[in-house]
This record gives sequence, C-alpha cells and structure tokens, in this order.
Amino acid sequence: MQRKINKIAVLGAGIMGSRIALHFANIGCQVLLMDMVPKSLLPDEEAKGLTLESPQIRNRIVHELFFKTLKAKPDPAYTKEVASRISLGNFDDDMSKIAQVDWIIEVVVERLDIKKLIYDKVEAHRKPGTLVTSNTSGIPIHLMCEGRSEDFQAHFCGTHFFNPPRYLRLLEIIPGPKTQVEIIDFLMHYGDLYLGKQTVLCKDTPAFIANRLGIYAMVQTIRTAQEMGLSVEEVDKLTGPVVGRPKSGTFRLSDVVGLDTTVNVCNNLKGILKTDESVAAFKLPEIMAKLMENKWLGDKTGQGFYKKIKDEKGKSVILALDFDTMEYRPSEKAQFETLNATKSIDRLAPRFPVLLKGKDKAGAFYRKTFTDTFKYASHRIPEIADELFRVDDAIKAGFGWQMGVFETVDAIGLKSFVEIAEGEDHKPAQWVYDMLDAGFESFYRIEKGQQLYYDIPSKSYKPIPGTEGLIILDNIRKTNVVWENSGASLFDLGDGILGVEFHSKMNTFGAEVIEGLNKAYSLAEKDFRGLVIGNDDPQAFSAGANLAVLFMYAIEQEFDEINMIIAQFQQTMMRARYSSIPVVTAAHSLTLGGGCELNLHADKIVAAAETYMGLVEVGVGVIPGGGGTKEMALRCSDEYHPGDAELNILQSAFMNIAQAKVSTSAHEAMQMNYLKAGRDQIVLNRARLLAEAKQAAIELADNGYTQPVKRNDIKVQGRAGIALFKAGIKAMRLGNYISDHDALIADKLAYVICGGDLSYAQPVSEDYLLDLEREAFLSLCGERKTLERMQGLLTGGKPPRN
Repeated sequence: MQRKINKIAVLGAGIMGSRIALHFANIGCQVLLMDMVPKSLLPDEEAKGLTLESPQIRNRIVHELFFKTLKAKPDPAYTKEVASRISLGNFDDDMSKIAQVDWIIEVVVERLDIKKLIYDKVEAHRKPGTLVTSNTSGIPIHLMCEGRSEDFQAHFCGTHFFNPPRYLRLLEIIPGPKTQVEIIDFLMHYGDLYLGKQTVLCKDTPAFIANRLGIYAMVQTIRTAQEMGLSVEEVDKLTGPVVGRPKSGTFRLSDVVGLDTTVNVCNNLKGILKTDESVAAFKLPEIMAKLMENKWLGDKTGQGFYKKIKDEKGKSVILALDFDTMEYRPSEKAQFETLNATKSIDRLAPRFPVLLKGKDKAGAFYRKTFTDTFKYASHRIPEIADELFRVDDAIKAGFGWQMGVFETVDAIGLKSFVEIAEGEDHKPAQWVYDMLDAGFESFYRIEKGQQLYYDIPSKSYKPIPGTEGLIILDNIRKTNVVWENSGASLFDLGDGILGVEFHSKMNTFGAEVIEGLNKAYSLAEKDFRGLVIGNDDPQAFSAGANLAVLFMYAIEQEFDEINMIIAQFQQTMMRARYSSIPVVTAAHSLTLGGGCELNLHADKIVAAAETYMGLVEVGVGVIPGGGGTKEMALRCSDEYHPGDAELNILQSAFMNIAQAKVSTSAHEAMQMNYLKAGRDQIVLNRARLLAEAKQAAIELADNGYTQPVKRNDIKVQGRAGIALFKAGIKAMRLGNYISDHDALIADKLAYVICGGDLSYAQPVSEDYLLDLEREAFLSLCGERKTLERMQGLLTGGKPPRN
C-alpha cells in the first residue's frame, strides 16, 4: 500500500509544536494542533463569569501558543494563508480526532512520564497503522516504546526537527527497537521530497548525531576562547562565514538559542554518557556556569554574551561581555592577519589550509578547535552512526555549516591534518590510522560526477545513498566544464542541457558574468537543447548588478558608458526569453535586482521554497533597468480582463517596486507575480533544485519548444495611471513618509510602468518600454542623492535615506 500524508496531528503547541504544524501546513497538509486544557482560570476570565468548561477556556493554551508563534520572526509560514490549514484543539476533548489522521507527531515537554501519559491517550484513539513519532531531542526512543502495543511500536520512531523547522534543513530519523524498516524508508523519503529536509538516519544514542557533535564543538570552542583570552567578538568572527558557518558565530548563536538549552543538553550528556572518552568536555566551562548563575541566558533574558541597550540618543548599541570583569563593554570589531590572508579566496575549501597555517591567535585557535572536533567526531563512529557522511550531513543541516567535519579535513589534507592533530594532542580514532595505512588519503572522492564516501568496515569507497539523481556542480567541475571565465562557468549537465553558474561575489552581474550568460545562450542554441541558470551557492542566486562599476561611471558622469552597459544588460535579459532553446532558472535564497530580472525573463523558474525575490533598485536611487519595470507592466497587462480595475492591478506591482519589497518565500513571490502559478515550480529540498530545473528544461524541449516573438501588445495606462500614482506619491511626501528623492524615483517609476506620456491607455511594445526604462535609469544616475545611496551601500552596507 502506498502511504500518503494528508492530515497530521501535532500534540503539543509550544515553540516547536506550533512551528512543525505550520511547516506541514506550508506544504499543503491539514493539521490538527492540540495542547492541554487549563487547570485554572485567569482573573479576567473569572470576572467574565467563565468556567473551566467554557469552550474558549478549554482551548486557551493552544490558542495563545499558536498565535504567538504566528507573530514569530523569521516567519514560520510561507504566506499568511497557511494558518487556515490548521485547526486547534485540546488533549481532553479532541484526541478522538486523531483516528482520522495519517501521522501523529508528539512534541510535548521533554519528560518521559508526560510523554507516556500522552501515548496512553493516543493508543485509545489511534487507527492501527497510523504513524506515531516523537520530536524528542534526547529521550531514548526505546524507553518511549516500553509498554506500548505491537502495532504502536512497529509504526513508532523519533523524528527530530531542528528549530526553526521551516529554515533548518535537518530531520533526524531515529528507529525504535521494533520500528518497521518500511516506516523508516518512508520517512527518509518523505522528509527529503516533501518537507525539504536533509534526512539523516541516526542510532538511538544520547542527543543523536547533530546535537551530540554540535554541542560538543560549541562548548569546547567557548572553553578554548577562555583559555586563549579571546573576546566574544573575536570568536564570533572566527567561527562565522569565514569558515562557512552562520554569521551568528558561537556566542551570538548561544544567545539566540538560549544558554539554558545548551546547558541542559550538556548536563544530560554528562550524566548518561558511560563510554565517551571525552565526557569531561560536557562539564560547563567557567564562563557558562557564571552566566547560568546570573540567569543571563541570552535573548530570552535580555542579556547573555551580548546585551543590547539604547544610548542617550535612543540608538541601539550592542555591548559584549568581558570575561575577566563579567561586565559589558561596547562591542569592538575583530581583526586578525590570518583572516586578512583569506579575503581574496572566494571559495570555502581553499581557505581552510590558509587558516590553519596562521601564525597569530586565529591560526592557533583553528588548530585547537578543528582538531578537537575532528578527534571527537572520529571516535563517535560507529557509536552514533556507521557511516561518516551521516555525521557531516547532520552537522551541516542542523547547525548551518557549509562543510562537515570530514569534508573540512579533506580540504586541508588528511595526512597533514592528522599531524596537526597529534601536535595538539588530539589524536583521532584508530580507524583513521588504519585508513591511512591502507593507502586511502581522503574521506570522500568524486567518480563519474558522483561523490563517494570512505566506508570503514569494507575499507572501500561507496556512493552516498540518495544522491544519485542530484546535480552537484562541485562534483562535475573538473570534468564537465565546457567554457569559463573569471565570472562564470558553463557545464554540460547531460541529456542535451547546458548549465551556467556565476561565481562573482554574491553572484552579481559584472562584465564577465554578462559575457558568460551570452556565451551560454549562443552555445546552447548551437549544440544543446536547453539551458539551466543556477548554482550551489548557499547565499544567493544573484544579489543583482555589480554596483561598484556603475558607481564609478556615474561619478565620472560617463553616461554613454552607462547607457551602453544598461542596454547590453537589457539585451542579455531579453535573450533569456527570446532564445531558440528553453531557458530555465533555478532561483533560491537572495534573488534580487538583476537576479530577479533574469528570472522574470526565463521560460520557467524552478524556485527553492526559500527564495527571497524582489526588485530592490529604488534602495540605491534608481529603478529596475534590466527589463524588470517593463516586465511588470507586461505581466499586469496580461492580467487585465474586461471589467477589471486595471489601475489596482498595476498599483500592486508599482508598490512592490517602489517599496523594494522582497518576498519572504517562493510562495509569496508567486503572490507578488514574480513567479507564475501554473508555469513556475517550487521545490522544497534545495539540494534537488538543479536536477529539477534540468528536468524542466528537458520537458520544455521535448514538448516542442518554439522561440517566442517579442511582444507589441502590452497595455499601458498612460497619463491616467501616472496621475493616480503621482497623487499617492505627493500624499506620502506631505505625510513625511518618503523623502524628496524617494518621490523623484517613484515619479520616474510611475512614468515608465505606465508607458510614458500617452493621452490614453493603449498597447505598446517591449522595446518601447525598455527605452523608457533605460532613459529613467540614466537620468537618476545623474542625481547626487542617488550617488550618495550607492556610496553608502558600497562603503557601509546600508544606503542613506536621503
């Protein structure tokens, strides 16, 4: 029987329960979310004459918890409409409804006795064969199975989501002693394909994989920082993006998560680990113990390793904790020679050898912490996982690391790294030495475009399960590149599909990227049957145009050069639509400005669910100049039907551009008309994006793709539309909601999107609108305040609101 998941019951509406419920609602499931019945009335409830039997009282807890979660940032829901798929109830009145669901997920407090009471209720109403899983982060699965029916145990396991479940990709699957193999196989597949997760099969060991290793690394990093006399800012700089980890670093991450959460895991592990050679590491470092004593737990208590205050001018100021004085001081910018040496190294892997060779404190810190984490990870195999790739997968997806522990060692070189580890008294497990003795010098290798991992028992390399159908550009970089320059690479993706990847900073459009794109169009039209534009960069599809070049020409008032650059950019965007082969974009994460414009012109967008798309050019004092303004006028024209309030449709597009609004998900991008329902596709699992985009290109080609013809039937509103927008702009300026320069930009945008000074609504061509767009862009480049905004973004990261 093919198992299908349409209805979910989530038991427990706390932070995790409500967010898990919303993520299932994100993917279209109907969800029943339940929690306890209150045991007492609040004073205002008593004053209203309500009783514990009143319906609104019985569901008060679940309502309060759920609606608090709806206001959380970052947003746990793809769109506001998602919440309508969730119904609320309580354990006493509504548990019988679980007989109608396909999957029951328990997310109550981490106490075995309470979980067992909930399972008693579940067993009384559950339909045989229904999935039951627990989101426990540490209670052994086998203990939760005790005393349960055979059918319950056969369909029960751990499904450990990481918080926030919408954004963190890890889903640990932990079988119980009697869990059916087909249940585990189903959950591994479902989590990957439908929930967009990196599903990792774990053993029923304390804290499973990610928390076991991640908490160890965090605590040891804090201990090392104290021993070396490093400040919180220095450590966060060293453990952030420079090593492919979240910008929060170590101490900021602790404040966000809550120090008590980390401490609870440490204390639990210290108490239950019996065979862990490094169990002493889970004893709290002195600084963590002091913060716990002071109840400085991080964001939830207003202070932790950092503290935010208002200065005398009301401006927010970040203070950092001084370990010696236990007092807060102004946060300082961290600087290290070793980090300076890596500034020109864009790719992550080549940075690691440089970092570990550093002669300053940074180099010493990396040698101590990297070798310590590697030692610990190597000793956890086969205790927590039989295969080393599962350890890397878990730490990457659960803690946001771009490279896992074993991948990092490969980047440095296994033989040399072991020598460094021995020098730090951090010898890895014996199997690593056995591996080297057998002549194997890397944990991973690439063969025929597929990544293989070193299998310890067989002393051989095996394919990583589940990756067979994925396209990972790093795996084919040495064999499938057909052309490249400093800004772009063209790959033969197989089956007649060409791929193009940008590798400028944040994949911005400069001369080299534009050259690469045009080369891709030409080569695809000549030798291939489709083109896919995408990358494996975790940060951005493209953050837009290279502003530095534009700023340089604008300062020098080289308007002919700017005109030529914008004209070429427009033509490059238009080639995405008017090539003789289908062009598919694989949008994800930051897809801004020119990156958004390129997607708007593709034949199809295959977007990751986490795609943040928008036309944001007004922020730097210009309007979208790569066909974005033209394209939104075209899309609005296509939406007009007899009797429609056409100006209302156009106004929505105008406001999205004028406010530089960025979608918070691909689903919201569809509501904003950046993605088209029925044509474009949303993919939950980011790892599958390029493969899905390639398949889309194949289908377009197989279905008889024909080259489109340029449009000359775009209905624009002319003076009537301009007058409407100008009235709104004037009102916003009089209310002091926008500046004079904001108003000028909005006026230019209104002029272009309405088709210019036309006496009545009429059809125009794309080329006509592109000319208007380019003229407006050029005129704004001559404005001093536009130059100030560009300079602000280039120098300080934030343009002034002048």
